[in-house]
Amino acid sequence: MKNYIRYPKVEGDASRQAHADLPRGTYEREMSKEGFFGPASFFYHRHPPTGWSAFEGPLRPHAFDLTRLAGPTAKTSPGSPWEAPVILSNAHCQMRYWNTAGAMDHLVRNADGDQLLFVHEGKGELHCDFGHLSFEAGDYIVLPRGTMWRLECAGAAAVLMIEATNSTFMLPEKGLLGAHALFDAAMLDVPAMDAAFRAQQDERDWRVRIKCRGAVSTATFPFNPLDASGWHGDLAVCRINVRDFRPVVSHRYHLPPSVHGTFVANRFVVCTFVPRPFETDPGAIKIPFFHNNDDYDEVIFYHAGDFFSRDNIHPGMATLHPCGFTHGPHPKALERMLVQAKAGTDEVAVMVDTRDPLEIAHAATEVEWAGYVDSWQGAAAGGGKRK
Repeated sequence: MKNYIRYPKVEGDASRQAHADLPRGTYEREMSKEGFFGPASFFYHRHPPTGWSAFEGPLRPHAFDLTRLAGPTAKTSPGSPWEAPVILSNAHCQMRYWNTAGAMDHLVRNADGDQLLFVHEGKGELHCDFGHLSFEAGDYIVLPRGTMWRLECAGAAAVLMIEATNSTFMLPEKGLLGAHALFDAAMLDVPAMDAAFRAQQDERDWRVRIKCRGAVSTATFPFNPLDASGWHGDLAVCRINVRDFRPVVSHRYHLPPSVHGTFVANRFVVCTFVPRPFETDPGAIKIPFFHNNDDYDEVIFYHAGDFFSRDNIHPGMATLHPCGFTHGPHPKALERMLVQAKAGTDEVAVMVDTRDPLEIAHAATEVEWAGYVDSWQGAAAGGGKRK
């Protein structure tokens, strides 16, 4: 057990309860260890902590409009997920954004780690070692390392790919909430060796494109390698849709992002924000609080709805707040800190927090909104002006 140096106390004009009953005219900022799990202190400022007049240097945040990447009708459209552009990566996590369409004419296998697919747009069928599974927008699909698979899309599809490099996706510990919080594991669907799976088995040539150590090798077979007649065990592809999530809420306290943890892997975590009711206690803040995430890089992919804490962000965009960057709600959202016009949120977003710094790939820089760092200055300061 970690034995932190801890001395809880209150100094000056401050609230004794985090995220509630702020001194009049102040803005709260959290500074913490281990994301939101370690020691923390809360400061009450007279000005918004993001109210800078200028920001320069490598710590600046980034926003990427992934909808501007090559689509399935472009000549550069990837026929394989391994040709999809890398957006962000480090030694433990790699994120790609894959625009595809129609049916893959080959199989793929990731030998570098477990693969997580988040379907942003589109629907279709997945065929893999374990059988057949339908998919649609809002689905998470976990593909264990070594699984052979391919997609048959009913038209165009856009997929956020998250790789747990040399690691495994697992469910987070839910502690006092109990094992059935957020979603019951019984909600996880697995493929079936049904008629659709048997129908795709044939004796023509099939290629399997295998990614290992970042390089792709190709194995060619004179038959479809997805020819299993059955399987047993406790390792499989699984799927769950964001509509099946039941978020933890509190009417008197704004919960930290960590409560929405969905999957964990080595040195990073995936969280999911889904619609939930706003806090109703008059003194509780009803927007994300300002905070220094001094241990993790934070990535948010915006899937659907109204992103109530952000301005000039639309579905298909992604933001990166580097470790050490103080961030929080945009000015318009800050106006609704204590009173919201609606009963609840309607946003759906995927958050990836990585313990190690992420490298920004060239494809992401090509679709970056250069004025994002200025968006905290007000709606008119660079808002919507994208590179």
